[in-house]
Amino acid sequence: MDVHITEPALLIRINRMFDPNMSDLALLEATRGQWRVGPRREEASLALAVYKGEVKEVYTISSWHPAGTLEYRTRTFDPGPDRWEFDGQRADDEVRSKYLHGDVRHYFKYGNAHPVVYVNCP
Repeated sequence: MDVHITEPALLIRINRMFDPNMSDLALLEATRGQWRVGPRREEASLALAVYKGEVKEVYTISSWHPAGTLEYRTRTFDPGPDRWEFDGQRADDEVRSKYLHGDVRHYFKYGNAHPVVYVNCP
């Protein structure tokens, strides 16, 4: 079922990293970094982990940091230039219930290969 996002949010496609058996920590780390995003990232209060158009988890964003600032336990990579990562935690159940397992494919324009889409971020 299509969901309509009402909060300022980032939809983050994690298609290459997603595994249905991944731990909660691995899902968070796959979602939180490291992204090429602009100043509008500061407007987003939520980050939604998206796999093949389905919301797999919802996180509240508490802060943004240059890539390579935060510790990762489940993945390794070299931070690229001009990339960012967020610090946050799983959203509360009220927010999660609005979006979890919902379809957000309608937010991704055909041909757009960028993994991050801004929603309600001026």
